[in-house]
Amino acid sequence: MDIDLGSLPARDQYKLLSSTVVPRPIALVSTRSAAGIDNAAPYSFFGVMGEAPAILALGIKKHPDGRSKDTAANIIETGEFVVHMVDEALADGMNACAASLAAEESEAEFAGLELLPSQKVVPRRLAAAPVAFECRLAEHLKTVPDRDILLGEVVSMHVRDGLVDAETLYVDPDAYKPVGRLFGPYYITAANRFTLIRPD
Repeated sequence: MDIDLGSLPARDQYKLLSSTVVPRPIALVSTRSAAGIDNAAPYSFFGVMGEAPAILALGIKKHPDGRSKDTAANIIETGEFVVHMVDEALADGMNACAASLAAEESEAEFAGLELLPSQKVVPRRLAAAPVAFECRLAEHLKTVPDRDILLGEVVSMHVRDGLVDAETLYVDPDAYKPVGRLFGPYYITAANRFTLIRPD
């Protein structure tokens, strides 16, 4: 089957892309509005784009009426955010943060997730997250009118004790249990990982 992706409506393009580019890491993003409201929401159009400087990318679809979602609006307005990786223990909390709440309501509070002060940015970080990246907005790309593409420079990183060897900086694959997004209600764990040795 050959598909002319560009000829399809945006909804069908999204369906095919989000169902085949899997598994995707999940960014559980915390922000703080100019009014001081803590926001937290998950996004799987997300990835790491480079190092030195460390850059993370978020693709956040706008509301049907063209308004940016609270996360994107807060990032654009304040220039700061925190990206949290999601593991098995945080999966339910992440899902709770996907609830459609009013801008003046805190998803973290709704989900019962504790917030801690960040080191270098104003938005607070989630205590339960295995990894948290404090970010400052580096670039706001407007490739299409219905999506905000935000590049953030990582200015500080927090890792749960026991996940990373302090000397080698290697992650312990038995201690880190990330969750990935498939599509619809489907997620995946790293429980069935396997090893491939790269040829010389």
